[in-house]
Amino acid sequence: MTDHPARRYRCGVLTLSDKGSRGEREDTSGPRLQAMLQAQGYEIAAYRIIPDRQTLIEQTLIEWVDEQRLDLIVTTGGTGVSPNDRTPEATKAVIELEIPGLGEAMRQASLQKTIQAVWSRGIAGIRKGCLIVNVPGSRKAAEENLETILPALQHGIEKLKGGDADCGQTG
Repeated sequence: MTDHPARRYRCGVLTLSDKGSRGEREDTSGPRLQAMLQAQGYEIAAYRIIPDRQTLIEQTLIEWVDEQRLDLIVTTGGTGVSPNDRTPEATKAVIELEIPGLGEAMRQASLQKTIQAVWSRGIAGIRKGCLIVNVPGSRKAAEENLETILPALQHGIEKLKGGDADCGQTG
């Protein structure tokens, strides 16, 4: 395989699951997201399963951005309306700029497949040049959501890093 331009971008996949963090449920969405990102040339620099606790989610996102200097973080889980689903709130607490189009695109694509997508609250935003994206916790929904926005991610990250390519150009 030839070297893909996205290879220079370091990313993390953060799974939010109370049962998964206790070893009571296998994480299937996190490994699938990693495989999808690696197939596009992204380097997986961090992966963790933690409980659905807003403070812990915030701390992990801050650590990965501020200390590990990741370029992209994809969270999976905690985007619904269950009492512990606080991933969007944790993300909002740490980002400097929200990117509503990514969440809108994911929900729009999901609605083509199931009406239950109306319950998804995932968002995307930027902290210190790192793009953070929330996708649902089920493997199928996580895969479909990332698949929807994956073609746009490299360009967005390049712009975050100071790239000067026109947004109308495809690459």
